[in-house]
Amino acid sequence: MSNFEQKLTEMLRPSVEMTGVELLGLEFISAGNNSVLRLYIDHENGIDVDNCAEVSRQVSAILDVEDPISSEYNLEVSSPGVDRPLFTKPQYEQVIGETVEVKLGMPLNGRRKFKGILEAIEGDNLIVVVDGQDYELPVSNIDKGNLIAKF
Repeated sequence: MSNFEQKLTEMLRPSVEMTGVELLGLEFISAGNNSVLRLYIDHENGIDVDNCAEVSRQVSAILDVEDPISSEYNLEVSSPGVDRPLFTKPQYEQVIGETVEVKLGMPLNGRRKFKGILEAIEGDNLIVVVDGQDYELPVSNIDKGNLIAKF
């Protein structure tokens, strides 16, 4: 998560959680006039359209006042879906033993994408087993991570 995304998360989390849902994280995809600010929310009883609409109203009001994004963008509020995005170390801790896909900001051993079993977390590193080989992936270098659903 970028510093900008971290600042947006800190700014928006209190208002999102006032609606009774959890802000898992957000991503800002910069694409000129087609930029997107996507928030992922969750609740123990699931997320419905009303939850998304309420969060959208709350967040829109804050973004209108604070105006942290200078370009045009679309706001999207979503449940985490099947391939749940992972944003924080505690979220990774909850899925130890599961298959994850991680994209690093800076390459490690010449590669940026890793898909395998999250074996453990040691300090600030994820231990991901890919094709029988352990990789230590620094949490601070993760650009994007997802839990891969089992079918």
